[in-house]
Amino acid sequence: MTWFKVDDTAHSHPKLIKATNAAVGLWMRSGAYAAQHLTEGIVPGVVAQLYGTAPQARKLVAVGLWHEHGHTCPHPKCKQPAPGDYYMHDFLVYNPTRARVEDDRAAAAERQQRAREKAAEERNRQQNSRDSSSNRTRNDGESKRENSESPSFQIEFPDDIAGQGPSSQRDGGDPSRSPRPDPTRSTSYGGTPPVVPQDRPGPAGPAEQLLARWWEAYGRTTAQSRNTVGRAIADALSNGLDDTTLWTALDRLGALSKPVTGGTLQFALSELRRPTPGADVIPLDAARPGRVARAAGLFAAAAGITPQEGAAQ
Repeated sequence: MTWFKVDDTAHSHPKLIKATNAAVGLWMRSGAYAAQHLTEGIVPGVVAQLYGTAPQARKLVAVGLWHEHGHTCPHPKCKQPAPGDYYMHDFLVYNPTRARVEDDRAAAAERQQRAREKAAEERNRQQNSRDSSSNRTRNDGESKRENSESPSFQIEFPDDIAGQGPSSQRDGGDPSRSPRPDPTRSTSYGGTPPVVPQDRPGPAGPAEQLLARWWEAYGRTTAQSRNTVGRAIADALSNGLDDTTLWTALDRLGALSKPVTGGTLQFALSELRRPTPGADVIPLDAARPGRVARAAGLFAAAAGITPQEGAAQ
């Protein structure tokens, strides 16, 4: 970032006082533009028109803060601008040249690159030091354990192990047969033995019948397992739901390709129990007279006229 330098006594400089505040604003903004874009004091005419007016630019030229094309300023650093552009008087006296700024930026970028490389080398050195220290500690611990083992705990394996001895009991017979696990026995790592499913004696209950009926109708279109659907049906029956209502809910879920769970069954039942549109609307009595007819009847009763006489009149 470059800076447009303004002296702290510029507020009382005779040229700025003569230029007035509006023209000084144009001068200030144009100076910042020249510093940012490294124009070395050149103010393009389009920039002057963008930041100010033509009378303000002529006033800056008149007081000597700007120079037009063909100026005769004796200062050697005041460049000659192109026609239509302006040059800020003594810009290079207080501000650096374009080459100076570019050299400073390149030097700063090089310093930052060296600093980043040095920081990366330091991080790698610290990481390698930690890795080597941890490896040395681990190797020292392993060597100490090996040296601390007494000869009595060092086992010498004979040559007739690992399949080198006579054939075992399982080696005989068909070699393609492998021992099958016994599901009625517990596993070697503990725990309860798995439950072996047994066929239920007698006719199928309501849950099995509903499951078989639903599975035959929608089993090919669902991603659920048969056991999952069966558990949901059994839970619904155990909560007191009758077979007919439960099947209506199951049939609705199957038709909509919805999973069968306790929540979806409750949703389907609530949909079924919802009243149909218009069922809770009380119909109006067609024979009931309207407000006008009732008023006419009241007036007729007060006048002693029967409805037949009133109709005749």
